[in-house]
Order: sequence, then structure tokens, then C-alpha cells
Amino acid sequence: MKNVNGIRVYTAGDPANKPLVFIHGFPFSAAMWKKQIDKLKDNYYCVSYDIRGLGESEKGDGLFTMEMFVDDLFMIMDELKLSKPVIIGLSMGGYILYRAIARNPERFSAAVICGSKPEADGNDAKLKRADAIKKINSVGAEAFIRDFIPTTFWSESIPVLGNEFTEFLNGLIFTPAGSLKGCQLAMAGRLDNTSALEKTELPILFICGDYDTFSPPEVMKANAALCKNGKYVQIADAGHLAPFEKPDEVNAAILDFLKKPA
Repeated sequence: MKNVNGIRVYTAGDPANKPLVFIHGFPFSAAMWKKQIDKLKDNYYCVSYDIRGLGESEKGDGLFTMEMFVDDLFMIMDELKLSKPVIIGLSMGGYILYRAIARNPERFSAAVICGSKPEADGNDAKLKRADAIKKINSVGAEAFIRDFIPTTFWSESIPVLGNEFTEFLNGLIFTPAGSLKGCQLAMAGRLDNTSALEKTELPILFICGDYDTFSPPEVMKANAALCKNGKYVQIADAGHLAPFEKPDEVNAAILDFLKKPA
């Protein structure tokens, strides 16, 4: 564990191995990738980090942009001297991933995208983000988190996970309101990266849960079809947070993808 300009970075495995960089979603932390890193660290150098404002990273003033988040990613890669990592992102982490590929595709060897779209927010999505900020202002950060987190899971996953879900949720409730609102504004202001996705030669694996309501299967299938080297895998009985809900299935998909030559 180390701090890189205020960003909490976690590493696991041998730095001599192929690097994988994990980018979590909103409003999670690097901890959401634990089940992937535990599986992959023996054969890969796994790097994860808490996005600025979230987890154990510096909270700052909440004035975040997607470009700032991408700058942080490149800063971490430079600090750790990561050469051509595979970049893995979920949801907001996927937005960071898409933009990083648009800006510097040559810095990566492949990508894995879970539940995330390359296009910018339309008006309806921007209004939903405005409503989220209004709710945070009205009920507070903890109440917002407690209402929001269950929507990222398939409803039937929650009782199966039991205490594991409760511990996951309780680890997020202290996220400051300013960070939650800042992330919403960063996502609302992001650029459209669809054309970059169409142009890239990178192998990209798209993973989606059956019951993902944020980036549904039909959307993720279409994203994969846009790519020259896109592959789509659907995870049964999972929602938006498939890597946490169905880790064995997601791990198998990632391992199969990584073992095939680029």
C-alpha cells in the first residue's frame, strides 16, 4: 500500500508479472475487486486504487472531472512504472477506462469493461445525476448510500450474500457528501468516447450481469460489437456489481481472456 499524490494505491503479486490495473465504480473503493485480485495475484501484478475522493484517498474539494481521474490513473502508472497493463474498470471506473483509451491507447495492452457505456450522458441521464445531488443534499450522504447500493445488486443476490453484503455496505457509508456530489458532476461532464472505442485495436472484454439495470446486456453487447477486437460475456444471476456477486464466473471470464494472445 502506498500514497501517490493523495491517491491510495494497493498492489499484490510479483511486479515482474503482467500488470493489471483495477478501477472501481461509484461510490465504491478498491475493495470491490478483492475477489478478483485474490484469484489473479499469483500470476499477475495486480494494482488497484481508491479513486480521488473515495475510499482512503484524499477527499479534496469535490471539484472533480473525468479528465482529473484519468490524469490520476496515468500518474499511478508512471509512479509504478507499469508497462502496457491490462486495464479493468466497472461503471465509473469504465468511464475512466474509456477516456484513458481515447487519450492514450498505446499505453495499454487490453481492457476489461464491466457495466459501463462509452457515450456521454444525455439530458435524461444528466437530470438523474442532478436528482442524485439533490437527494444527497436533502437526506445526507449515509442515507443516499444506503438507498443506492442495493440497486447495484440483483435483488436476489443480497440475501444470498448476507453479512458479506452488510459489511460491504457499511464500509461505504462514511463517504463524504462532497465526494459523492463531485463524482456525479464528473460523470455528468464526461466526453463521448464512442468513436475511440470504434477505432481502437485493443482486445476488449465486455462483462455484464443478467440483471444489470445501469448498463443492460443489450447495451453491453452493442458496445462489444462496436470494437474490432471486442468479446462479450454475460454473467447469470448478477446485477451491476457482477464481480462481487458472482466472482467465480467473472474471474473465469477474465482469466480466459487474459490467457489468449492479444
